[in-house]
Amino acid sequence: MALLPNLAQPPVRLGCTPFNVERLGFGTWAWGNKLLWGYEPDADLMLQAAFDSVIQPSSPLDRRRFFFDTGDSYGTGALEGQAERLLGRFRRESGWATRAVIGTKLAVYPTRLTGASFEEACRSSLARMGRKRMEVVQAHWSATNFQPWQEPALWDGLARCYEAELAESVGTSNFGPEQLMKVNTYWRDRGVPHAINQVQFSLLSTLPLEAAFLRAELAESVGTSNFGPEQLMKVNTYWRPAHRDSCGLFEACAELGVTPIGYSPLALGLLSGKYDEQNLPAGPRGLLFKQILPGLAPLLGVLNEVARARGKSVAAVALNWCMCKGALVIVGIKTPQQAAENLSALGWRLRDAEVEELERAARTVPRKATQNVFQTK
Repeated sequence: MALLPNLAQPPVRLGCTPFNVERLGFGTWAWGNKLLWGYEPDADLMLQAAFDSVIQPSSPLDRRRFFFDTGDSYGTGALEGQAERLLGRFRRESGWATRAVIGTKLAVYPTRLTGASFEEACRSSLARMGRKRMEVVQAHWSATNFQPWQEPALWDGLARCYEAELAESVGTSNFGPEQLMKVNTYWRDRGVPHAINQVQFSLLSTLPLEAAFLRAELAESVGTSNFGPEQLMKVNTYWRPAHRDSCGLFEACAELGVTPIGYSPLALGLLSGKYDEQNLPAGPRGLLFKQILPGLAPLLGVLNEVARARGKSVAAVALNWCMCKGALVIVGIKTPQQAAENLSALGWRLRDAEVEELERAARTVPRKATQNVFQTK
């Protein structure tokens, strides 16, 4: 496979904020999570080394900034909030604090019924991180699917965080196009900057591109011959009654000036190139992988082919695909080696033919990643 000159992935601005960050960011879901990720406090030194390896300047001319995602619910049991505590400490002790742009997500717990309760949760997050103000405070999910009566308090609460100067902007997570437009209108009318929207996104979870993919698949799969304009319009309406005005999530983000962030871009590690049916991770992930890996061979084959041609890792190719679709991507960070491998997804860009080949292979996978139950329309 002949290679053409690479086109670098440029930094992205978080909404209308002054923060320009690299298209690869880092998530802290595993920090403090014993159940899914097997966290142990003995690993904190390695986590700090991984953090430092990202934000330490590579040269005096290195002005890059990186987005770090966390949440007040990250950490299991008595360790709840551990990710915020560690991230705040690592940032303070690093010597390069301003290179880390932090967004924390507030869990929409049933007990948080007022705007004031979300504002108080934000203050608690800041206390854990040892900060007076954060760059972005986010809703971890919308209450629409399960506790719709809580949604007004959530929107008001995040607005209060901005108005109280606890955060420089607000964000959302797991909001679909419809709900995103509603909350964006509310915050815009209140003068609150809506910077980001997070969504599960990978070659195995393409919901944010659903409308665009649908249009492409229809164009590839059906056709007409000798149809006049009137009949053509009729058959097109018949084939696409529910989708002719559909809007993908990333399209909605672009329209609203909200930066889309893709989480789980490696599908919990399925697309990292590190696992197969004879080599499964421990715990709940292993059970999930056992169900999906048998049908993943065609996609992993293309990922490996592109990786070899590019001189990159499989993970770097999977991450670069997400960036090519317009997302800022957040990936886990546990060791300096893992951070370096993921950072190798920056500085180049897949060709259109490679993107299309990966997408064709992804469409053959019989079982995709499980969608987040909190994802709204």
